[in-house]
Amino acid sequence: MRIFVALDIEEDIRRRIASFVDHLRPYAPGVRWVKPESLHVTLKFIGEKPDSSVKLIEQSLTSISVAPFQLSFAGSGFFPTPQAARVFWIGIKADSGFGLLATEVEDGLASLGIPKEQREFSPHLTVARSGGGSGAPGWRKGDKPNRQFSVLQRQLEDRAPAEFGTMTARDFFLYRSRLSSEGSTYTKIARFGLC
Repeated sequence: MRIFVALDIEEDIRRRIASFVDHLRPYAPGVRWVKPESLHVTLKFIGEKPDSSVKLIEQSLTSISVAPFQLSFAGSGFFPTPQAARVFWIGIKADSGFGLLATEVEDGLASLGIPKEQREFSPHLTVARSGGGSGAPGWRKGDKPNRQFSVLQRQLEDRAPAEFGTMTARDFFLYRSRLSSEGSTYTKIARFGLC
């Protein structure tokens, strides 16, 4: 089972982002846009795990104790750089609880033998990817200058950064990811409350 840990986003923020994306989609027709219902904020991509491991992962995540926190969605950018853009993202600013949650998820899963990320946690919301590339922020083998986002980048240059709203995160989820020719679909496996 292919799994990851993430925050869901509130519906009014999701609608504002979907409207923003609808206006920008014509400027980057060759990229894969994330469906509005699939938008989430990844805390930790775990990957393929057998069902027996998934139960242990759920138990580990249940022990996390972090207070609810606020996060705001605003601005946008490109990973790893605008010249070699592989990902178009929306920015996230959050209270310290967000970083604490990410650290506790990493530490809890590391105790189960799931390797920690080698890069610093970089909160963002992926809204489009070029080609079949990874959504990770850092440089990857094969990254090179490309023009798939160049028209979109020119459109965004003269605009004020978009603001999509603020929400309070009260829970996080373990998700299952299924890949298909139409893109990935995500299903919530388990919910974990923040308290």
